[in-house]
Amino acid sequence: MKFRWDNRYLHWGVTAFLVIAASMLFYYGIFHMKTLVAGIRGFFDIMAPIIYGIAIAYLLSAVVNFLEKNIFYPLFKRADITLEKRGKRITRWVCVLSSLCFLLVVIYTLVMMILPQLIRSIMNIIYSFPHYVAVVEQWLNSFVEKGWDMNAETIDMLNQYSAQVQDYLTTNILPQMQNMLKNISAGIFDILLFLKNFLIGAIVSVYVLADKEVFVAKSKMFVYAIFPKTWAQTTIHAMRFTHKTFGGFISGKILDSAIIGVLCYIGTTLMDMPYAILVSVIVGVTNIIPFFGPYLGAIPCILLILLTDPLKSLYFAIFILVLQQFDGNILGPKILGDSTGLSSFMVIVAIMIGGGLFGIPGMIVGVPVCAVIYAAVWKLIGHSLKERDMPKSEEEYVNIDCLDPETGKVILMPEEEKIVEKNKEATGFFVKFWKAFVKLFRTVWKFLKEKVKGSKKH
Repeated sequence: MKFRWDNRYLHWGVTAFLVIAASMLFYYGIFHMKTLVAGIRGFFDIMAPIIYGIAIAYLLSAVVNFLEKNIFYPLFKRADITLEKRGKRITRWVCVLSSLCFLLVVIYTLVMMILPQLIRSIMNIIYSFPHYVAVVEQWLNSFVEKGWDMNAETIDMLNQYSAQVQDYLTTNILPQMQNMLKNISAGIFDILLFLKNFLIGAIVSVYVLADKEVFVAKSKMFVYAIFPKTWAQTTIHAMRFTHKTFGGFISGKILDSAIIGVLCYIGTTLMDMPYAILVSVIVGVTNIIPFFGPYLGAIPCILLILLTDPLKSLYFAIFILVLQQFDGNILGPKILGDSTGLSSFMVIVAIMIGGGLFGIPGMIVGVPVCAVIYAAVWKLIGHSLKERDMPKSEEEYVNIDCLDPETGKVILMPEEEKIVEKNKEATGFFVKFWKAFVKLFRTVWKFLKEKVKGSKKH
């Protein structure tokens, strides 16, 4: 007897198995959440080098495309050289290695700009610490000399509090020093682990970039093999939208942050601020984080300048405020445009959730991820409304009472209908008034210009 895969009993059996398996996984996820989260984290720890490699390859993909399409291929075309498959392969490897060298040079430059300045600032703080202590001691002595009469009760209270402080230092602070040393050693170990994952990821990214078209083609083959044609096309279009959203946001944000870092360096140099390079790099790097990034970078920089010159720290705070207003209202929208389509509230929610789950990387990636999910949800909502012959514009639902079950048209509330009519009349009146005002202003301006020209001729 020939076995048939399209047998309906086989479909029922597979469906029942998947339902039971999903129910068991749901039960396990609800009542063993910690174990499940630990398992997921362990899996991501194992896959960290691969994830790093894919992320590096995604960031460098634009550089590789630029080198191929704008530098190497035009040169070959001018030299009348036709590349075969082997020549294209060699060109791809040259572009990939060049882009990776570019990334390493950028990282090395940033480290060499930050590290000496950071060491110098830490040494200045250490050397200036006795001076700070002397200033505080002098202030206390002057405060006492000006007439602070300490009676016996005040002395007893000071002795009591000093004993409590000494006991707190002995019982709480000293035992925690061991935990602090453990945290420091764990931090050093995390840095070494990050460097190891980054180096392995850089090697992985080379192979991903070299065969990126092959990976994309195999992914499409997999989608078309698993899903029906309609779902497969929808999935591929969704992936293209995701790539467009991610690519546009990440590349635009990197360019925006680089410009802000350069402007910050120019401004701090003109104002003769201390640690101009260190401050500019911190402001530029943290500006990649949407919304909260400027404040995360500005606060430590203000404190750093405060230790050197308090007045300049105030000037720097005003300068950063002006710079971020320029970035948020002019430069950022000019570069990014409406790449995410999210409101300010949704941006804050995305950053908070992403930062709470994945830390700093989650704060950076949370906005485009939320934009993709938001767009997918509203596309499904729009498709469902279209199938039901209902309006898709949100303005039509503001003053809605209900929808006509037969025609699907909007029926306004009785009170709202009058308000809408009044708003229309008011809007029409203000529009007419504004047009008349503009016309009058242009007439006066033209008259004044003619007067000025006539006086110049005389």
